[in-house]
Amino acid sequence: IEVAHSNKDISLSQGKYTLDLLHETGMLGCKPANTPLEPNSHLKNKEGKPVDKGSYQRLEGRLIYPVAELGFQSSGPDIAFVVSVVSQYMHDHHSSHLEAAYRILRYLKSSPGRGILFSPNSHLAVEAYTDADAGCPDNTRSTSGYCTFVGGNLVTWRSKKQVVVARSSAKAEFRSVAHGLCEFLWLQGLLADLNFPVQSPMKLFCDSKSAISIAHNPMQNDRTKHVEIDRHFIKEKLTRVIIMHFVSSETQLAGVFTKGLGGKLFCPIVSKLGMIDIHA
Repeated sequence: IEVAHSNKDISLSQGKYTLDLLHETGMLGCKPANTPLEPNSHLKNKEGKPVDKGSYQRLEGRLIYPVAELGFQSSGPDIAFVVSVVSQYMHDHHSSHLEAAYRILRYLKSSPGRGILFSPNSHLAVEAYTDADAGCPDNTRSTSGYCTFVGGNLVTWRSKKQVVVARSSAKAEFRSVAHGLCEFLWLQGLLADLNFPVQSPMKLFCDSKSAISIAHNPMQNDRTKHVEIDRHFIKEKLTRVIIMHFVSSETQLAGVFTKGLGGKLFCPIVSKLGMIDIHA
């Protein structure tokens, strides 16, 4: 990880790793892409012609390493979702999956020095954004995504497929809220251990009015029985430390962790996540 700091800011990037990766894959001279995944695209099993297993797995390993192990990468948060998608086909991959992996490299080529900027602020407000997609075309399971901020700076993020099939989009969103809430509680304990206890309620932003309604509704019914444990867990925390807010899909920062977005949405979200070209 490359660390650059001034009197005001600290930035983390991994530009050398990115350039080495582009060089080893022969993509240094490729045409850059402004997004790591085609908007509204979904990869499917056995789509296209079979490709060499060894080369595909080596490429995926090089992409997974900075995202999963180091936590930070020149483009870690913005490629977290698409790397998790192409990694699902590690043992049954075809030309469409390889093309998606190469598009990630083309995206990294657009700004190999992109990293995360940390700036001081006058507050230590803790905020989170949670989101879920409509479901994978192969098994209909949704992907949960969340990102958390402390003092206006991105500190944690995650993109992961849910373990069960949600029976509605509201339930998929609700499970994502539960994941974000667990991260909230972990951050609260971490800050307390560092002698920076959270003084004000933590804010959780969700773009599903149905999920927010379920969280605040104390009544149990047939439509919520499949998320009963999550519902009671979230309801208990809402009365103590969490405040939920509705946010539009256009300003949903966690959307980058659950779906492929077009450049008009993707680029502003990446900027709001605090990612800049460190070497620019």
